[in-house]
Amino acid sequence: MTEPQLPRIRGRAPRVLSLVYNDASNDSRVLKTAASLQQAGAQVQILGSARDLAGHPAGVVQVRGLRVRRVPDLIVPLVFPRLTRLWRRLAGKDPVTGQRAAADDGATAGARSVTGPGAQVGERAPAAPSAAARAKVFAADAWMRLYQTCRLGFWWKGAVGEGRRLRPDVVHANDANALVPALLIAAGRRTRIVYDSHELWRRRNTRQDKWLAPAAEAVIERIGIRRAAGVITVSPSIADWLQHTYRLTEKPSLVRNIPAATVVPDPARGRLRELTGLRREDKIIAYTGGVTTGRGLEETVDAVAHLPRDVHLVLLGPTDATYTAGLLHRADAAGVGDRVHLAGVVPYPEVPQALADADVAVVFVRPICLSYTYSLPNKLFESIHAGLPIVAADLPDTAEIVRRYGIGEVFAPERPDELAASITHILTGAQGYRAASRRAAAELTWEHEAGVLVDLYRRALEELR
Repeated sequence: MTEPQLPRIRGRAPRVLSLVYNDASNDSRVLKTAASLQQAGAQVQILGSARDLAGHPAGVVQVRGLRVRRVPDLIVPLVFPRLTRLWRRLAGKDPVTGQRAAADDGATAGARSVTGPGAQVGERAPAAPSAAARAKVFAADAWMRLYQTCRLGFWWKGAVGEGRRLRPDVVHANDANALVPALLIAAGRRTRIVYDSHELWRRRNTRQDKWLAPAAEAVIERIGIRRAAGVITVSPSIADWLQHTYRLTEKPSLVRNIPAATVVPDPARGRLRELTGLRREDKIIAYTGGVTTGRGLEETVDAVAHLPRDVHLVLLGPTDATYTAGLLHRADAAGVGDRVHLAGVVPYPEVPQALADADVAVVFVRPICLSYTYSLPNKLFESIHAGLPIVAADLPDTAEIVRRYGIGEVFAPERPDELAASITHILTGAQGYRAASRRAAAELTWEHEAGVLVDLYRRALEELR
């Protein structure tokens, strides 16, 4: 049994409460952090939010050997049925089922076909929305913003009640939306706060027409980060930004979201061909992660059109139906609809194994916000642990990893032609990159990152002894 690395508090194991505003069932960083602290001798409980409609109700469950308590979620259709029916009417949906009317769907689809890829010259554009339609959209948007705000506040209230009862020694706030309950749980007590910034919260990909929420978030993060006994984050650039913006005397600790150490899988045991029905002789460009906006998937589809017919793009990860339909339409319009494949979802620990039979991985986060520019995507490290060559957008932290370890090629994110050229270069000489990726996987492990995490906790807890 591993000797505890964290100091005991008045003769007992330190109590750590990890706050996260999701159901915690698939949040790899939250689960790995909690497991590492537990292995280091802490008593850890994750406090998340129920997601009843996704099959994660309120209550206590075990997730990968960790105790997770989910506080109730604010489900408006159950709590405020009349308001829900009103909002659905304003949004043009059936007030009972919440389904959009068929006529609306047709209009939406028509608008996408005209303005999206493959639109034909001479097609009639949809008519501009009427004043009544615009008013409905505004009302529905205002209602949704109010609902999401109330929903977050409802979780704050439940988290504070549970947290105060549990009397933790450390509250681990996962992202800035967990800082308010962390501050209230710690108020008037010796409880320490550790702030874990999973992304550059104030510069993340959100709507730019809002001002009140960003202003409130700036105040909350400033107060929380100054109250925290320790700050950790996921990339060097975000650490620099936090230190400069908040004038921190100590740079936040770098704890990257890297998979745990494993043997790099044999390519012959990869699953992408099995999941998509592709042949052994086909070449596979792999993408892993959410199939959604801001991930450079449009440019990647365009690049496939410039590659030989035996080169296919396989997308491994959860999909958004509306976005995916548009992406596949773009592929059809480019003549590569039969070469873009959805492989579905596999459990997080199995991602490197599933990717292993790909020929190259694309890591492309479009720099549409500073948080994306400064990101170190999970997919980068998952692809390294799969032993794959990497083609990555030239963003500071991502490019630094690719170049330092010699695991692939970097392209300018605004140049899809460079993306196609980089893929071609790797496909004609990938073995050297594969070897470099396997060497990098041995060094880039969660166990190394966890050492930094435990050291920070050791310093924070020493003050309580």
